[in-house]
Amino acid sequence: MGGFTQHVKSIYWPETRTLMYLALPICGAQLAQTGMSVVDVMMTGRHNATSLAAVSVGSSLWMPLMLFMTGTLMGLTPIVAHLLGGQRQAAIRPAVHQALWVALALGVLAALLLWSVVMPIFELMSVPPAVARESAAYLSTVAFGMPGIALFQALRAFSDGMNHTRPALWISLVGLSVNIPANYVLIYGGDGLVELLGSWIPSSLQQLPALGAFGCGIATALSMWTMALAMAYYTRRGRTYQSVAIWQRLTPPQWVGIRELIVVGVPIGVAIFVEVTLFTIIALFIASFGEVTVGAHQIALSFTTILFMLPMSLSMALTVRVGNTLGQQRLAHARKVAWNGIVISVIVAAINSTLLWVTAVPVISLYTSNAEIQALALSIISLAVIFQLSDSLQVNLAGALRGYKDTRIVMIITVLSYWIVGLGGGHWLGSQGVGNLIDPLGVHGYWIGLIAGLSTAALLLAWRLQRISVQE
Repeated sequence: MGGFTQHVKSIYWPETRTLMYLALPICGAQLAQTGMSVVDVMMTGRHNATSLAAVSVGSSLWMPLMLFMTGTLMGLTPIVAHLLGGQRQAAIRPAVHQALWVALALGVLAALLLWSVVMPIFELMSVPPAVARESAAYLSTVAFGMPGIALFQALRAFSDGMNHTRPALWISLVGLSVNIPANYVLIYGGDGLVELLGSWIPSSLQQLPALGAFGCGIATALSMWTMALAMAYYTRRGRTYQSVAIWQRLTPPQWVGIRELIVVGVPIGVAIFVEVTLFTIIALFIASFGEVTVGAHQIALSFTTILFMLPMSLSMALTVRVGNTLGQQRLAHARKVAWNGIVISVIVAAINSTLLWVTAVPVISLYTSNAEIQALALSIISLAVIFQLSDSLQVNLAGALRGYKDTRIVMIITVLSYWIVGLGGGHWLGSQGVGNLIDPLGVHGYWIGLIAGLSTAALLLAWRLQRISVQE
């Protein structure tokens, strides 16, 4: 008993404090970036229904692209963490430069896709012509911001790997502070400014056109580049980064460094993309059940997504801590760091589940006053309470494995668990049932499938972490 208490005092409690110190700013940054999407929807919704639909449809195209880029560039975090832990600061600068080259290439490619393929996709999806035209205009301006957000994410991954997660929080808040006023001016134009400030403003401002979704896209691109430039400035001037001096001399593209980032990062990007598309496809299947079901599903998903920010942030912090410790060649300690993080993720899941259950009724009432939707959403949230444990476990197990740079197996486990067990099982239970034993469960079947898929992923990832941490 004394030995365990000593381990808690000397290892587990200090590691827990360090982990939370890294995770909380990451959580704040994630919430700030999510807030930009919420603001876009809210402000275009007040303009008109067409603009709202255009931004909603357009976001369903550019967000997965951005998340794939973000996941790929997250591969830089364990690379930097390993180098920092091993006191190899001289190798960090060229590694960061290779990530910046990859970020620039991914950002330009994403922009080209948004400029060239959206209209054929809209035609395939039978999007109404007015919505399609306005959404294409929105995406044509968001495209200009894609290289900017890719460069920001690369620099953020570098900063996180240096155990410096707070800048991403402050700079995400700067992006949000640019996004809100720019949205207002560009979406509503001069009429909106007059309504807000009065007719005393200069006539030149009163003549500004209301650009709707197109203006929202400009504001989004502007905030993306603001974040990129602010992060570049901070990493140049911040004392934390002086030992690396990434802006001292630019390293040209080198295949060895690019290949390492691609090998580590692309599987992360694919895993995130698979998770996003899983929820998108489930939403499409559920759409056939009617407006009440769709509304209840979206409310439950929105609520649980907000709560998921802390487990996800904990996962990103765990990648850094495991990577740092492995870089120091402290293999046995890295194993303790990883499994301590998993225990913390279970505690976080228990807190989230309790919060979800206790606050479900008042929170649902904020979304809708429709009694039928409220009742169905509450029944879904009763399943989401179980969902929290498996979701928190799988994302943190994946985070620990990324610290080991073990990302390809994580990708394979994620794809199989999400698509075969989660989507396949959920669709079977939701639309077919189980023979004569269980009737089709509708939306509840899809949520049971999600629980099964995430639980399968958690079990397989736990097996993989146990195996790789012993081998190391």
